[in-house]
Amino acid sequence: MKNNLLRIIFFSTLLTSPLYAQTDPLSRRIDSLMQAAHRIGVFNGNVIVVNKGQTIYKAAVGFSDGSRQYPLTQQKRFDIGSVAKEFNGISVMLLAEKGKLSVTDHIRKYLPELPAWADSIQIAHLLNYTSGLPGNPANTDQEVLNDLLALKHLANAPGKSYIYSYANVYLQQRIIEKVSGLKYHAFVEKNILKPLEMKHTAMDLPINDTTMAVAFNSKFVNEKPRETTTGWPRLTVEDLYRFVSAVDSYKLVGKASVQQLSQHFGEGESSLGEAKFEQGELVWHQHHGSNYNYEALITHDLKKDRFVILMTNNQNFKVRQLASAILSILDNAAYTVPKRSLYLELREEMLANFDAGVAFYRTAREQKKDFYDLSFEIGDLVNTGKFLMRRNRIDDAIRVFTLGLLLDLQNKDYAIACQFIAEAYKQQGKTDLAILYAQQAIRKDPDNKIVRSILDQAAH
Repeated sequence: MKNNLLRIIFFSTLLTSPLYAQTDPLSRRIDSLMQAAHRIGVFNGNVIVVNKGQTIYKAAVGFSDGSRQYPLTQQKRFDIGSVAKEFNGISVMLLAEKGKLSVTDHIRKYLPELPAWADSIQIAHLLNYTSGLPGNPANTDQEVLNDLLALKHLANAPGKSYIYSYANVYLQQRIIEKVSGLKYHAFVEKNILKPLEMKHTAMDLPINDTTMAVAFNSKFVNEKPRETTTGWPRLTVEDLYRFVSAVDSYKLVGKASVQQLSQHFGEGESSLGEAKFEQGELVWHQHHGSNYNYEALITHDLKKDRFVILMTNNQNFKVRQLASAILSILDNAAYTVPKRSLYLELREEMLANFDAGVAFYRTAREQKKDFYDLSFEIGDLVNTGKFLMRRNRIDDAIRVFTLGLLLDLQNKDYAIACQFIAEAYKQQGKTDLAILYAQQAIRKDPDNKIVRSILDQAAH
Protein backbone atom coordinates (compact mmCIF):
# COMPACT_ATOMS: atom_id res chain seq x y z
CA MET A 1 0.00 0.00 0.00
CA LYS A 2 2.86 2.34 0.89
CA ASN A 3 4.56 1.72 -2.47
CA ASN A 4 1.31 2.41 -4.34
CA LEU A 5 0.85 5.66 -2.43
CA LEU A 6 4.38 6.75 -3.24
CA ARG A 7 3.78 5.89 -6.90
CA ILE A 8 0.61 8.03 -6.98
CA ILE A 9 2.40 10.97 -5.34
CA PHE A 10 5.36 10.67 -7.72
CA PHE A 11 3.13 10.37 -10.78
CA SER A 12 0.99 13.36 -9.81
CA THR A 13 4.08 15.56 -9.72
CA LEU A 14 4.75 14.63 -13.33
CA LEU A 15 1.40 15.82 -14.65
CA THR A 16 2.86 19.31 -14.78
CA SER A 17 6.61 19.68 -15.24
CA PRO A 18 7.19 23.44 -15.23
CA LEU A 19 10.50 25.19 -15.72
CA TYR A 20 10.28 28.64 -14.17
CA ALA A 21 11.46 30.63 -11.20
CA GLN A 22 9.46 29.25 -8.30
CA THR A 23 9.53 32.66 -6.57
CA ASP A 24 8.24 34.61 -9.59
CA PRO A 25 4.61 35.52 -8.78
CA LEU A 26 3.66 35.88 -12.46
CA SER A 27 4.98 32.43 -13.29
CA ARG A 28 3.22 30.91 -10.31
CA ARG A 29 -0.08 32.49 -11.42
CA ILE A 30 0.40 31.10 -14.93
CA ASP A 31 1.06 27.65 -13.49
CA SER A 32 -2.06 27.93 -11.35
CA LEU A 33 -4.09 28.81 -14.45
CA MET A 34 -2.69 25.91 -16.50
CA GLN A 35 -3.23 23.36 -13.75
CA ALA A 36 -6.81 24.56 -13.25
CA ALA A 37 -7.41 24.33 -17.00
CA HIS A 38 -6.10 20.78 -16.99
CA ARG A 39 -8.24 19.77 -14.02
CA ILE A 40 -11.47 20.89 -15.67
CA GLY A 41 -10.45 19.27 -18.95
CA VAL A 42 -9.79 22.22 -21.27
CA PHE A 43 -6.01 21.90 -21.71
CA ASN A 44 -3.59 19.01 -22.05
CA GLY A 45 -0.35 19.98 -23.72
CA ASN A 46 2.83 22.02 -23.72
CA VAL A 47 3.21 25.75 -23.20
CA ILE A 48 5.94 28.37 -23.31
CA VAL A 49 5.68 32.00 -22.21
CA VAL A 50 8.46 34.47 -23.05
CA ASN A 51 8.35 37.98 -21.63
CA LYS A 52 10.87 40.60 -22.85
CA GLY A 53 13.26 37.94 -24.06
CA GLN A 54 13.09 35.81 -20.89
CA THR A 55 11.35 32.44 -20.74
CA ILE A 56 9.29 32.83 -17.58
CA TYR A 57 7.17 29.71 -17.94
CA LYS A 58 7.61 26.45 -19.84
CA ALA A 59 5.63 23.35 -18.94
CA ALA A 60 4.28 20.01 -20.07
CA VAL A 61 0.77 19.68 -18.65
CA GLY A 62 -1.10 16.37 -18.63
CA PHE A 63 -0.69 13.15 -20.56
CA SER A 64 1.09 12.00 -23.71
CA ASP A 65 -1.94 9.99 -24.90
CA GLY A 66 -5.51 9.05 -24.03
CA SER A 67 -4.52 6.15 -21.79
CA ARG A 68 -3.54 8.72 -19.15
CA GLN A 69 -0.70 6.43 -18.10
CA TYR A 70 2.22 8.48 -19.37
CA PRO A 71 2.90 12.12 -18.54
CA LEU A 72 3.77 14.59 -21.26
CA THR A 73 7.33 15.80 -21.58
CA GLN A 74 8.65 18.97 -23.15
CA GLN A 75 10.43 16.88 -25.78
CA LYS A 76 7.19 15.58 -27.31
CA ARG A 77 6.29 16.71 -30.81
CA PHE A 78 2.88 17.95 -31.93
CA ASP A 79 0.97 18.52 -35.14
CA ILE A 80 0.12 22.23 -35.49
CA GLY A 81 -2.68 22.11 -38.07
CA SER A 82 -2.93 25.12 -40.34
CA VAL A 83 -0.14 26.99 -38.54
CA ALA A 84 1.98 24.78 -40.81
CA LYS A 85 0.98 26.96 -43.79
CA GLU A 86 3.45 29.55 -42.52
CA PHE A 87 6.22 27.18 -43.61
CA ASN A 88 5.05 27.03 -47.23
CA GLY A 89 4.36 30.78 -47.24
CA ILE A 90 7.87 31.53 -46.01
CA SER A 91 9.28 29.06 -48.56
CA VAL A 92 7.51 30.87 -51.42
CA MET A 93 8.88 34.20 -50.28
CA LEU A 94 12.41 32.80 -49.90
CA LEU A 95 12.28 31.90 -53.60
CA ALA A 96 10.75 35.27 -54.48
CA GLU A 97 13.56 37.13 -52.69
CA LYS A 98 16.10 35.12 -54.71
CA GLY A 99 14.37 36.13 -57.92
CA LYS A 100 13.27 32.56 -58.68
CA LEU A 101 9.58 33.54 -58.89
CA SER A 102 7.23 36.47 -58.43
CA VAL A 103 4.01 36.40 -56.45
CA THR A 104 2.31 38.00 -59.45
CA ASP A 105 3.24 35.03 -61.65
CA HIS A 106 0.33 32.93 -62.85
CA ILE A 107 0.55 29.37 -61.61
CA ARG A 108 0.27 27.85 -65.11
CA LYS A 109 3.84 29.10 -65.65
CA TYR A 110 5.06 26.47 -63.20
CA LEU A 111 2.33 23.84 -63.42
CA PRO A 112 1.36 23.66 -67.12
CA GLU A 113 -0.52 20.41 -66.61
CA LEU A 114 -3.35 22.20 -64.77
CA PRO A 115 -6.61 23.15 -66.56
CA ALA A 116 -7.18 26.54 -68.21
CA TRP A 117 -8.28 28.22 -64.97
CA ALA A 118 -4.61 28.17 -63.84
CA ASP A 119 -3.97 31.03 -66.29
CA SER A 120 -5.99 33.38 -64.08
CA ILE A 121 -4.57 32.48 -60.65
CA GLN A 122 -1.50 34.26 -59.32
CA ILE A 123 0.76 32.86 -56.61
CA ALA A 124 -0.40 35.78 -54.43
CA HIS A 125 -3.95 34.41 -54.67
CA LEU A 126 -2.74 31.08 -53.28
CA LEU A 127 -1.07 32.87 -50.37
CA ASN A 128 -4.21 34.65 -49.20
CA TYR A 129 -6.78 32.02 -50.25
CA THR A 130 -8.46 34.11 -52.93
CA SER A 131 -7.64 31.76 -55.83
CA GLY A 132 -11.27 30.74 -56.29
CA LEU A 133 -10.37 27.07 -55.80
CA PRO A 134 -13.23 25.30 -54.01
CA GLY A 135 -12.88 23.42 -50.74
CA ASN A 136 -11.28 20.02 -51.16
CA PRO A 137 -11.98 17.02 -48.88
CA ALA A 138 -9.21 14.87 -50.43
CA ASN A 139 -6.95 13.01 -48.01
CA THR A 140 -3.82 12.45 -50.11
CA ASP A 141 -1.67 14.50 -52.47
CA GLN A 142 -2.74 12.33 -55.40
CA GLU A 143 -6.42 12.83 -54.59
CA VAL A 144 -5.93 16.60 -54.42
CA LEU A 145 -4.17 16.55 -57.80
CA ASN A 146 -6.86 14.35 -59.35
CA ASP A 147 -9.58 16.73 -58.16
CA LEU A 148 -7.71 19.75 -59.53
CA LEU A 149 -7.17 18.11 -62.92
CA ALA A 150 -10.88 17.29 -63.09
CA LEU A 151 -12.00 20.78 -61.98
CA LYS A 152 -13.73 22.59 -64.84
CA HIS A 153 -14.49 25.97 -63.28
CA LEU A 154 -13.36 27.99 -60.26
CA ALA A 155 -15.87 28.74 -57.53
CA ASN A 156 -15.04 32.46 -57.78
CA ALA A 157 -12.93 34.74 -59.93
CA PRO A 158 -9.40 34.97 -58.44
CA GLY A 159 -8.90 37.87 -56.04
CA LYS A 160 -12.64 38.39 -55.51
CA SER A 161 -13.45 36.12 -52.58
CA TYR A 162 -11.88 34.12 -49.74
CA ILE A 163 -12.18 30.32 -49.63
CA TYR A 164 -10.09 28.38 -47.13
CA SER A 165 -9.15 25.48 -49.40
CA TYR A 166 -6.20 23.15 -48.86
CA ALA A 167 -5.66 23.14 -52.63
CA ASN A 168 -3.96 26.54 -52.21
CA VAL A 169 -1.36 24.99 -49.88
CA TYR A 170 -0.91 21.97 -52.13
CA LEU A 171 -0.19 24.16 -55.17
CA GLN A 172 2.25 26.34 -53.22
CA GLN A 173 4.21 23.25 -52.28
CA ARG A 174 4.26 21.94 -55.84
CA ILE A 175 5.50 25.31 -57.15
CA ILE A 176 8.23 25.34 -54.50
CA GLU A 177 9.32 21.89 -55.70
CA LYS A 178 9.25 22.87 -59.38
CA VAL A 179 11.27 26.05 -58.86
CA SER A 180 13.80 24.72 -56.32
CA GLY A 181 14.30 21.24 -57.71
CA LEU A 182 13.84 19.85 -54.19
CA LYS A 183 11.01 17.94 -52.58
CA TYR A 184 9.03 20.24 -50.33
CA HIS A 185 10.17 18.56 -47.11
CA ALA A 186 13.80 18.77 -48.24
CA PHE A 187 13.43 22.46 -49.09
CA VAL A 188 12.02 23.20 -45.63
CA GLU A 189 14.74 21.19 -43.93
CA LYS A 190 17.51 22.97 -45.87
CA ASN A 191 16.18 26.53 -45.76
CA ILE A 192 14.25 26.72 -42.48
CA LEU A 193 14.95 23.89 -40.05
CA LYS A 194 18.73 23.75 -40.33
CA PRO A 195 19.41 27.53 -40.36
CA LEU A 196 17.20 27.96 -37.27
CA GLU A 197 18.63 24.86 -35.57
CA MET A 198 15.15 23.38 -35.23
CA LYS A 199 16.62 20.02 -34.29
CA HIS A 200 13.40 18.63 -32.85
CA THR A 201 11.23 19.14 -35.93
CA ALA A 202 10.49 16.37 -38.43
CA MET A 203 8.47 16.67 -41.61
CA ASP A 204 5.55 14.23 -42.00
CA LEU A 205 6.46 12.25 -38.89
CA PRO A 206 3.79 9.55 -38.31
CA ILE A 207 1.48 10.43 -35.43
CA ASN A 208 2.20 7.04 -33.82
CA ASP A 209 5.93 7.74 -33.67
CA THR A 210 7.22 7.36 -30.11
CA THR A 211 8.37 10.99 -30.04
CA MET A 212 4.87 12.28 -30.80
CA ALA A 213 2.26 13.34 -28.28
CA VAL A 214 -0.66 11.18 -29.40
CA ALA A 215 -3.91 13.10 -29.90
CA PHE A 216 -7.06 11.95 -28.14
CA ASN A 217 -10.66 13.09 -27.90
CA SER A 218 -12.88 14.09 -24.97
CA LYS A 219 -13.56 10.42 -24.26
CA PHE A 220 -9.81 9.71 -24.10
CA VAL A 221 -9.80 7.67 -27.31
CA ASN A 222 -6.54 8.00 -29.23
CA GLU A 223 -6.55 9.16 -32.82
CA LYS A 224 -5.55 6.41 -35.23
CA PRO A 225 -3.03 6.90 -38.05
CA ARG A 226 -4.73 7.80 -41.32
CA GLU A 227 -3.85 8.75 -44.87
CA THR A 228 -3.05 12.44 -45.17
CA THR A 229 -1.52 14.93 -47.52
CA THR A 230 2.19 15.63 -47.05
CA GLY A 231 4.16 18.67 -45.96
CA TRP A 232 3.29 18.72 -42.25
CA PRO A 233 5.96 19.75 -39.70
CA ARG A 234 5.74 17.92 -36.36
CA LEU A 235 7.65 19.84 -33.74
CA THR A 236 8.22 20.78 -30.11
CA VAL A 237 6.98 23.95 -28.48
CA GLU A 238 10.57 25.22 -28.28
CA ASP A 239 11.11 24.74 -32.02
CA LEU A 240 7.84 26.50 -32.85
CA TYR A 241 9.03 29.43 -30.73
CA ARG A 242 12.30 29.50 -32.68
CA PHE A 243 10.42 29.59 -35.97
CA VAL A 244 7.96 32.34 -35.03
CA SER A 245 10.72 34.45 -33.51
CA ALA A 246 12.66 34.24 -36.77
CA VAL A 247 9.62 35.10 -38.90
CA ASP A 248 8.63 38.10 -36.81
CA SER A 249 12.18 39.50 -36.63
CA TYR A 250 12.62 39.15 -40.43
CA LYS A 251 15.50 36.68 -40.05
CA LEU A 252 14.09 34.24 -42.60
CA VAL A 253 12.62 36.70 -45.08
CA GLY A 254 12.53 40.49 -45.13
CA LYS A 255 9.86 42.86 -43.92
CA ALA A 256 8.29 43.26 -47.37
CA SER A 257 7.87 39.48 -47.62
CA VAL A 258 6.27 39.28 -44.17
CA GLN A 259 3.92 42.09 -45.19
CA GLN A 260 3.00 40.11 -48.31
CA LEU A 261 2.23 37.05 -46.22
CA SER A 262 0.11 39.11 -43.83
CA GLN A 263 -2.29 40.26 -46.58
CA HIS A 264 -5.83 38.94 -46.14
CA PHE A 265 -9.22 39.31 -47.78
CA GLY A 266 -12.03 40.65 -45.59
CA GLU A 267 -12.43 38.52 -42.50
CA GLY A 268 -10.32 35.72 -43.98
CA GLU A 269 -6.93 34.63 -42.70
CA SER A 270 -3.59 35.46 -44.24
CA SER A 271 -0.73 32.99 -44.63
CA LEU A 272 0.35 34.15 -41.17
CA GLY A 273 -3.10 33.85 -39.63
CA GLU A 274 -3.64 37.29 -38.13
CA ALA A 275 -0.63 39.59 -38.55
CA LYS A 276 -1.02 43.34 -37.98
CA PHE A 277 1.27 46.13 -39.12
CA GLU A 278 1.22 49.68 -37.76
CA GLN A 279 3.27 52.41 -39.45
CA GLY A 280 5.13 49.77 -41.39
CA GLU A 281 6.05 47.61 -38.40
CA LEU A 282 4.67 44.24 -37.36
CA VAL A 283 2.95 44.67 -33.99
CA TRP A 284 0.84 41.52 -33.57
CA HIS A 285 1.02 37.94 -34.84
CA GLN A 286 -1.47 35.27 -33.82
CA HIS A 287 -2.20 32.03 -35.61
CA HIS A 288 -4.46 29.14 -34.63
CA GLY A 289 -4.41 25.66 -36.12
CA SER A 290 -6.12 22.34 -35.43
CA ASN A 291 -6.01 18.89 -36.96
CA TYR A 292 -7.62 15.67 -35.69
CA ASN A 293 -7.58 16.64 -31.99
CA TYR A 294 -4.25 18.43 -32.20
CA GLU A 295 -4.42 22.19 -31.69
CA ALA A 296 -1.87 24.98 -31.56
CA LEU A 297 -1.87 28.74 -31.00
CA ILE A 298 0.97 31.20 -31.37
CA THR A 299 0.51 34.68 -29.94
CA HIS A 300 3.20 37.35 -30.26
CA ASP A 301 2.53 40.84 -28.95
CA LEU A 302 5.47 42.73 -30.40
CA LYS A 303 4.56 46.01 -28.73
CA LYS A 304 4.98 44.47 -25.28
CA ASP A 305 7.57 41.89 -26.42
CA ARG A 306 5.60 38.82 -25.31
CA PHE A 307 5.17 35.34 -26.70
CA VAL A 308 2.60 32.75 -25.65
CA ILE A 309 2.68 29.41 -27.47
CA LEU A 310 0.25 26.61 -26.64
CA MET A 311 0.23 23.13 -28.21
CA THR A 312 -2.25 20.44 -27.24
CA ASN A 313 -2.99 16.84 -28.14
CA ASN A 314 -6.54 17.12 -26.76
CA GLN A 315 -8.32 19.80 -28.80
CA ASN A 316 -10.78 21.88 -26.80
CA PHE A 317 -10.72 25.21 -28.70
CA LYS A 318 -9.81 27.04 -25.51
CA VAL A 319 -6.26 28.01 -26.39
CA ARG A 320 -7.30 31.54 -27.36
CA GLN A 321 -8.94 32.12 -23.98
CA LEU A 322 -5.92 30.63 -22.22
CA ALA A 323 -3.54 32.87 -24.15
CA SER A 324 -5.66 35.90 -23.26
CA ALA A 325 -5.64 34.85 -19.59
CA ILE A 326 -1.84 34.49 -19.65
CA LEU A 327 -1.46 37.95 -21.20
CA SER A 328 -3.76 39.32 -18.48
CA ILE A 329 -1.54 37.74 -15.84
CA LEU A 330 1.51 39.42 -17.39
CA ASP A 331 -0.39 42.71 -17.08
CA ASN A 332 -1.17 41.91 -13.42
CA ALA A 333 -4.85 41.92 -14.37
CA ALA A 334 -7.72 39.60 -13.47
CA TYR A 335 -8.36 36.50 -15.56
CA THR A 336 -10.82 33.62 -15.74
CA VAL A 337 -10.28 29.91 -16.36
CA PRO A 338 -12.18 28.85 -19.51
CA LYS A 339 -15.19 26.56 -19.29
CA ARG A 340 -15.66 23.52 -21.51
CA SER A 341 -16.32 24.06 -25.21
CA LEU A 342 -19.93 23.77 -26.33
CA TYR A 343 -18.89 23.53 -29.98
CA LEU A 344 -16.76 20.39 -29.68
CA GLU A 345 -19.56 18.33 -28.16
CA LEU A 346 -22.33 19.98 -30.18
CA ARG A 347 -20.75 19.15 -33.52
CA GLU A 348 -20.35 15.48 -32.61
CA GLU A 349 -23.93 15.25 -31.33
CA MET A 350 -25.31 16.85 -34.51
CA LEU A 351 -23.10 14.73 -36.74
CA ALA A 352 -24.47 11.56 -35.14
CA ASN A 353 -28.12 12.68 -34.96
CA PHE A 354 -29.13 16.21 -35.86
CA ASP A 355 -32.36 16.39 -33.84
CA ALA A 356 -30.65 14.90 -30.79
CA GLY A 357 -27.93 17.50 -31.26
CA VAL A 358 -30.48 20.33 -31.20
CA ALA A 359 -31.93 18.88 -27.99
CA PHE A 360 -28.41 18.72 -26.50
CA TYR A 361 -27.85 22.38 -27.42
CA ARG A 362 -31.09 23.50 -25.79
CA THR A 363 -30.32 21.54 -22.60
CA ALA A 364 -26.80 22.96 -22.42
CA ARG A 365 -27.90 26.59 -22.79
CA GLU A 366 -30.85 26.26 -20.40
CA GLN A 367 -29.47 23.97 -17.68
CA LYS A 368 -25.65 23.80 -17.91
CA LYS A 369 -24.46 27.39 -18.10
CA ASP A 370 -21.95 26.80 -15.30
CA PHE A 371 -20.33 23.92 -17.19
CA TYR A 372 -20.27 25.03 -20.83
CA ASP A 373 -18.87 28.25 -22.23
CA LEU A 374 -21.86 30.09 -23.69
CA SER A 375 -20.11 33.43 -24.07
CA PHE A 376 -20.14 33.24 -27.86
CA GLU A 377 -23.03 30.99 -28.85
CA ILE A 378 -23.21 32.28 -32.40
CA GLY A 379 -19.56 31.32 -32.88
CA ASP A 380 -20.28 27.78 -31.64
CA LEU A 381 -23.27 27.47 -33.97
CA VAL A 382 -21.48 28.91 -37.01
CA ASN A 383 -18.50 26.62 -36.45
CA THR A 384 -20.83 23.64 -36.09
CA GLY A 385 -22.52 24.57 -39.33
CA LYS A 386 -19.16 24.87 -41.09
CA PHE A 387 -18.20 21.47 -39.68
CA LEU A 388 -21.35 19.94 -41.16
CA MET A 389 -20.80 21.70 -44.50
CA ARG A 390 -17.34 20.15 -44.78
CA ARG A 391 -19.05 16.77 -44.47
CA ASN A 392 -21.61 17.63 -47.14
CA ARG A 393 -24.46 17.95 -44.62
CA ILE A 394 -25.57 21.19 -46.26
CA ASP A 395 -29.25 21.15 -45.22
CA ASP A 396 -28.33 20.49 -41.59
CA ALA A 397 -25.71 23.24 -41.75
CA ILE A 398 -28.32 25.73 -42.94
CA ARG A 399 -30.58 24.73 -40.06
CA VAL A 400 -27.74 25.39 -37.59
CA PHE A 401 -26.91 28.79 -39.09
CA THR A 402 -30.61 29.70 -39.02
CA LEU A 403 -30.80 28.64 -35.38
CA GLY A 404 -28.07 31.19 -34.72
CA LEU A 405 -30.20 33.98 -36.20
CA LEU A 406 -32.64 33.52 -33.31
CA LEU A 407 -30.03 34.80 -30.84
CA ASP A 408 -29.67 38.43 -29.81
CA LEU A 409 -26.79 39.30 -32.15
CA GLN A 410 -24.54 42.20 -33.00
CA ASN A 411 -24.86 43.30 -36.63
CA LYS A 412 -21.56 41.73 -37.72
CA ASP A 413 -22.39 38.39 -36.10
CA TYR A 414 -25.84 38.39 -37.71
CA ALA A 415 -24.18 39.14 -41.05
CA ILE A 416 -21.70 36.29 -40.69
CA ALA A 417 -24.52 33.81 -39.99
CA CYS A 418 -26.36 35.06 -43.08
CA GLN A 419 -23.10 34.89 -45.04
CA PHE A 420 -22.72 31.18 -44.37
CA ILE A 421 -26.37 30.51 -45.17
CA ALA A 422 -25.81 32.29 -48.48
CA GLU A 423 -22.65 30.25 -49.14
CA ALA A 424 -24.50 27.02 -48.35
CA TYR A 425 -27.37 27.85 -50.71
CA LYS A 426 -24.85 28.89 -53.36
CA GLN A 427 -23.16 25.50 -52.98
CA GLN A 428 -26.54 23.84 -53.55
CA GLY A 429 -27.14 25.94 -56.67
CA LYS A 430 -30.05 27.80 -55.05
CA THR A 431 -29.02 31.22 -56.30
CA ASP A 432 -32.18 33.11 -55.32
CA LEU A 433 -31.89 32.03 -51.70
CA ALA A 434 -28.16 32.74 -51.69
CA ILE A 435 -28.84 36.29 -52.90
CA LEU A 436 -31.63 36.76 -50.34
CA TYR A 437 -29.38 35.95 -47.39
CA ALA A 438 -26.42 37.82 -48.86
CA GLN A 439 -28.62 40.91 -49.06
CA GLN A 440 -29.64 40.45 -45.42
CA ALA A 441 -25.97 40.23 -44.50
CA ILE A 442 -25.05 43.40 -46.40
CA ARG A 443 -27.81 45.33 -44.67
CA LYS A 444 -26.31 44.40 -41.30
CA ASP A 445 -22.65 44.75 -42.32
CA PRO A 446 -21.97 46.73 -45.51
CA ASP A 447 -18.22 46.10 -45.14
CA ASN A 448 -18.47 42.30 -45.43
CA LYS A 449 -16.36 41.69 -48.56
CA ILE A 450 -17.14 37.98 -48.78
CA VAL A 451 -20.89 38.59 -48.98
CA ARG A 452 -20.44 41.44 -51.43
CA SER A 453 -18.47 39.12 -53.70
CA ILE A 454 -21.41 36.68 -53.69
CA LEU A 455 -23.74 39.47 -54.82
CA ASP A 456 -21.28 40.71 -57.44
CA GLN A 457 -20.95 37.23 -58.94
CA ALA A 458 -24.73 36.77 -58.95
CA ALA A 459 -25.11 40.06 -60.83
CA HIS A 460 -22.86 38.80 -63.61
